Amino acid sequence: MDEDRILETERLQIEQIRELEMEDLEIEEVDEAHLSSSSGDEFIGRGNDGGAGAYGGFTFDTCLAPLHTYLGEVDDTHNRKSFLDGGAILNLPMFYLEGVVLFPEATLPLRVIQPRFKAAVERALNPADAPNTIGVIRVYRVPGDGRLQFAKVGTTAEIRQYRRLEDGSFNVLTRGQQRFHLRRRWIDVEGAPCAEIQIIQEDLPLRTPRDAFAQLASVPSISSRNFLRGVPSVASRARSTMPELENNMESMSDASSENDILPRIRMNQHTSNSSSFYGRIDDSTSSDDDQFVSQSGQQPERSSSGDSEGSSQHSFDEGNKRTDAVLGARNMSLIERESQNCNGWKEQWGMLESKWMRRATRSFWPYWVYQMYDSYQLAQKAAVMWRFIVGAPSMDDLVGKPDLLSFYVASKIPVSESVRQELLEIDGISYRLRREIELLENFDCVRCKTCQSLVAKRSDMLIMSSDGPLGAYVNPHGYVHEIMTFDKVNGVALIGRPDEKYSWFPGYAWTIATCATCEYQLGWLFTARDKKLRPKSFWAIRSSQVADDIR
Repeated sequence: MDEDRILETERLQIEQIRELEMEDLEIEEVDEAHLSSSSGDEFIGRGNDGGAGAYGGFTFDTCLAPLHTYLGEVDDTHNRKSFLDGGAILNLPMFYLEGVVLFPEATLPLRVIQPRFKAAVERALNPADAPNTIGVIRVYRVPGDGRLQFAKVGTTAEIRQYRRLEDGSFNVLTRGQQRFHLRRRWIDVEGAPCAEIQIIQEDLPLRTPRDAFAQLASVPSISSRNFLRGVPSVASRARSTMPELENNMESMSDASSENDILPRIRMNQHTSNSSSFYGRIDDSTSSDDDQFVSQSGQQPERSSSGDSEGSSQHSFDEGNKRTDAVLGARNMSLIERESQNCNGWKEQWGMLESKWMRRATRSFWPYWVYQMYDSYQLAQKAAVMWRFIVGAPSMDDLVGKPDLLSFYVASKIPVSESVRQELLEIDGISYRLRREIELLENFDCVRCKTCQSLVAKRSDMLIMSSDGPLGAYVNPHGYVHEIMTFDKVNGVALIGRPDEKYSWFPGYAWTIATCATCEYQLGWLFTARDKKLRPKSFWAIRSSQVADDIR
């Protein structure tokens, strides 16, 4: 009798849940025309349509930016080499870049003008241990004395396309491949910078063993009705994406065992796998090393007072609006408002996580411990957060490949170059994903690195490239810049007139933008030259001039 009574109680609870799922949640109807014209709420007033408002729509093709059409025609390379084995040691021609951190699978354009780097490209194009491959290392200057230091971890880059110009220079498109440790560096007889590197052995993604938890131990009580009613718009949107994410969470391998994840659980903190050999590398460089650093976004940054005549203090309260087309959804305004304080992703992830929280534990370790090291669950959480906090591009297709997702998020997350270098140096997929989740959760402000002035907020982000909010571009002089795009900034002055030549975004002209407080170059203002092009303008901020503080 007791067993029958328990089964009857569970049956009633399940019926109540099904009734709740069939019930239409009461969502307040909002007049979109009123939202677009309201000035009381900053986020609502700016809207979500890339500065087009109700008068047109987002018309810029975001697929153009990743093509780097400003480089002109380029030819595909041949004899591409497969990935190198972890631990392999080889010699490569090197590119030392200031202000740039290359990740695996990320695109890096190069305008190769300097003789030493032309020699490096020539060497890479000739058959060798790794044909069409160069090494990319970030270099940075020590605050105070200006000495150059070399990062210990870099990324190999495969030359995918290139064109040799009449003047002997190269236009090159490369793609990041594998991380490596820098062992030693030198200059060869032809003047090309070279280095001995060791490919880093990447770990495999870990997952929670299926037999660590029993099947569903209980069902949620009817009180969960209040949970869904708390944020109806988020709940309804989350419900539409729940099946796909739940399927991912159920796709754990039957062959997985507790030993797959226990070694990581026993580790209290991440420690570098670098041997003492790497710790002995002399980071500092002499003044002679300056000539072997590629022109990579480090132009003279402080504007002189003589340029003040051509500069103008800009008012930024009339920033352009963002677009639904960029974020890949039409009715996102309510969701975006709620995600301002991250409620959106927390509610959706809470519903996904509750499915596992109700399972009976068969292991010594509780569920939350496994969750800290389960690469697949961390990847799902990062994808959910990315959707609500950044928006585009979608990470859902990479949830089943946590290693690729961790590198993709690291290459696109709009933070400073030093923070991104930190992500590159992290060994372990779960550790990297946890750090990225922390950054996404705390990311709110963009500040000038020199004077700490507030430049923009997360809500001002505008996705102008199908690759995401951050990308690398190169100017005619060979300087590589990693930029993040916004529809609104604060405290910025403009220098000179708009110039359409060599624009990274076809149809837009660029104007140099400096910090109004410290006068260091922050980036550029891009303005549409065609009246039909939307957004009418947007801002590109250099990641190398962004402070580490993101709160």
